[in-house]
Amino acid sequence: MASSNAATISKIASVAASAMLVRSIVNDFLPPHFHHFLLSRFCNIFSRFSSRLSMVVEEYNEFAVNRLYEAAEVYLSTRISPSNTRLKVGKQDREKGFLVTMDRGEEIVDVFDGFKITWRFVRTETEKRVPNSHGGSSMKENRYFELSFDKIHRDKVLSSYFPHILDRAKAIKDENTPVKIFTLSERYRFGDPNGLWSSVVLDHPSTFETLAMEESQKAAIMKDLKKFMERKQLYRKVGKAWKRGYLLYGPPGTGKSSLIGAMANFLNFDIYDLELTDVRRNSDLRNLLMATSNRSMLVIEDIDCTKELKNREGSGDQAVVPSRWGEFGDKEVTLSGFLNFIDGLWSSCGDERVIVFTTNHKEKLDPALLRPGRMDMHIHMGYCSFSGFRIMASNYLGIHDHPLFVHVKDIMQKLQITPAEIGEVFMRSELDNPTVALQGVIDALQGKEKEKEEEKEKEKEKKEDDEPVEVKESA
Repeated sequence: MASSNAATISKIASVAASAMLVRSIVNDFLPPHFHHFLLSRFCNIFSRFSSRLSMVVEEYNEFAVNRLYEAAEVYLSTRISPSNTRLKVGKQDREKGFLVTMDRGEEIVDVFDGFKITWRFVRTETEKRVPNSHGGSSMKENRYFELSFDKIHRDKVLSSYFPHILDRAKAIKDENTPVKIFTLSERYRFGDPNGLWSSVVLDHPSTFETLAMEESQKAAIMKDLKKFMERKQLYRKVGKAWKRGYLLYGPPGTGKSSLIGAMANFLNFDIYDLELTDVRRNSDLRNLLMATSNRSMLVIEDIDCTKELKNREGSGDQAVVPSRWGEFGDKEVTLSGFLNFIDGLWSSCGDERVIVFTTNHKEKLDPALLRPGRMDMHIHMGYCSFSGFRIMASNYLGIHDHPLFVHVKDIMQKLQITPAEIGEVFMRSELDNPTVALQGVIDALQGKEKEKEEEKEKEKEKKEDDEPVEVKESA
């Protein structure tokens, strides 16, 4: 028995020594790309007897970047565990945070729908001939992910797991990409059809939490935006373009631009700021809108200032928007063309689009613009309420209550004052002393109240002066 065990151990030791010798020969005398060849051949032999299936996701498909590879890199960055000991860290200009991914040889185990998938990052180098007179060569780096799982889950990986990775990676990228604001580029202004939009990062601080609006109104807007984002399949089911139109109307200084910033930050959508009077003709408007990206907001501010898009009674659909291009605006932008781009066939060329119009005078707009499908939700931006003032006091002074709030509330019930006016008073105040700052608001409100009374007196006197004087004839 002892001799049999000794013989077995001797054979194992001999095989191990032979394996070490072969490994030493391979590492010392064979080129790196041949290592990969031998490894793949051994893997093929053993895979025939294994219940596991392996798939390779290469960085490139021929000459094009493999979208699944990019998505896997982003997705796996959220699956890194404490057991990973070697990581890569990078950052791109457009990204908000850092991208942390696994380095060569690292493995990540993911769980999807109850089964495990093991990912491994592989990086190899192969010799690439350089076509020149010297017959030189260079090393080409190949990068890919190798995932393995039980063979019985093959169909589920292809039909469900990979689409899940693509969707999650898209959502992660959308969250980490900063919002940009686009405007018509100088190249367009000089007649160049390429590069229609130019952009900068929009670092707008406005959020729904900081907006001086009624809480119920903010909740209604956020609920509507969430429903819009969640109903992609519903829009397709009922045959509608996946877009939503909003009209913000009210006096100047009531926070329309701040609400646009809050909506863009809430959705993480880029903003395309379009001034219609800068557009030469209908065909240019079509090209501009076609050049906007998905997940974006088209903003057309002060639409009431474009007189031909007000009430077009008696003018028909061929009313035109006056162009700044003078004699070069031969066709210009017609109302019918504009409506077709926001609600006609061309409006379907893109997904996740939000269109925002602003106006100070809703009553001046053409009814054709106001109907659902063009301006779906009408949002009134009124004067500052006391609840809005409390939000502003929290933003500027960091307080939620104060004895002087009672005096502010009493005066605000008699006055119409905009959030912009109150914000300017706060900016001129000593913000580190809430009592002094609030007293400054009270003084400003009282001054406004006094101005209002003086205006009433002047109007009364003017009315009395304009009344005809009755002259009685003498007997």
